[in-house]
Amino acid sequence: MFGAGIDTSSITTEWALSELIRNPACMLKAQREIDQAVGFDRAVNEDDLSNLGYVRAIAKETLRLHPPVPLLVPHESTQECMINGFRVPARTRATVNVWSIGRDPRWWERPEVFDPDRFAARSAIDVKGQHFEPLPFGSGRRMCPGMGLGLAMVELSLARLIQGFEWTLAPGLQELDMEEEFGVTLQRRVPLRALAIPRMKAELYGGIC
Repeated sequence: MFGAGIDTSSITTEWALSELIRNPACMLKAQREIDQAVGFDRAVNEDDLSNLGYVRAIAKETLRLHPPVPLLVPHESTQECMINGFRVPARTRATVNVWSIGRDPRWWERPEVFDPDRFAARSAIDVKGQHFEPLPFGSGRRMCPGMGLGLAMVELSLARLIQGFEWTLAPGLQELDMEEEFGVTLQRRVPLRALAIPRMKAELYGGIC
């Protein structure tokens, strides 16, 4: 559980930063939200997350576009059943393509575009398995047991990275390579290279980093 919560969380945070660097207006909006809710005299903490709706929307949108486990863990039917007119025998192994679900144009407007406002405007839609449009953690009794830990880690680490630094492309880069490397987890093909410029008081970085 801890392994799943750590590895996939770091992958999601890296994808989120990549998308924010490519979409500076989203980064600025998130920084303004944190500045207003938290201020400049302390680092974001877990209690602040309930007041950071846009930061949480960024995490949801990242999980929609870049689910850390794109095919989930295989499931198996316990008994024969009928689904949409198809007979599914007992002990049939099913693989759920949540990468494709998150980009399905029947459910998402401009599905290839990174747009946290789609979750900010529809904050009731969550990624915890109760809504089937985004299913990064699966659903039901066999959903990811590390979901709570993973979400908390992503939201808090992302909030602190946004609060603490201005992010730009590393020197010499003209644009980010956003190609995915498909596997059990969905990582960046090329690791993120970015320049972090401090935007807080020097003495606060012990709590931010």
